[in-house]
Amino acid sequence: MADRFLNHFTTYAFTPAFWAAAPPERDRVLADLAAAVPTLAEAAWAYSVFPVRPECDLLIWCAVRVENADSPADFLTAYAARMAPFRAWLQPTAALWGFTRPSQYHPGKSPQLLDPFDPVRRRYLVIYPFSKTNDWYQLGPEARQGMMNEHIRVGKEYPDITQLLLYCTGLADQEFVVVYETAELPLFSELVVALRSTDGRPYTLRDTPITTAIWRPLHELVAQWR
Repeated sequence: MADRFLNHFTTYAFTPAFWAAAPPERDRVLADLAAAVPTLAEAAWAYSVFPVRPECDLLIWCAVRVENADSPADFLTAYAARMAPFRAWLQPTAALWGFTRPSQYHPGKSPQLLDPFDPVRRRYLVIYPFSKTNDWYQLGPEARQGMMNEHIRVGKEYPDITQLLLYCTGLADQEFVVVYETAELPLFSELVVALRSTDGRPYTLRDTPITTAIWRPLHELVAQWR
């Protein structure tokens, strides 16, 4: 299991009880949350979402190394326990998760690989579930490789955008979770338009809902909800 990581993303909405609480109580909850986030995983990051999406306020991204068969259960159990004190204040709205593994289409480590353990984060995070059509899996290896080569070539034209692909086939409703970091949202949108004109696009079954989130240092992040 060397070099395999579990990445987990949960979006949350503040409950009516949070918004109805007196300002000192909200401050206490937010201070406790800011203290809790770094303890959730080896790497843990918090982002604001609203008003990009109306159903959630906050996104938490965790990454852990998968050292043995118990690592996923250990992380998920600990995460649930650490977030339990906040359930009166935070309602989970969605969860996406999956595992890294070497790409069958692009051997070696790409310079555009998004590193969840890097202490420096770009301003914007874009994540979405992704699934291929059944027809994709009936194609021969050479046909799939050819289309993926085109996909990779287009991605290399945007070197400042990093990507992480997570595998979760048979473990969740989607087959993959696609994650991007970028400093410029219009540039990222250009990349998506370019990718949608490639030959592999008709084999996309699903690539929504898309969640775009904004990273800020924790003390700045929680201040916006006071």
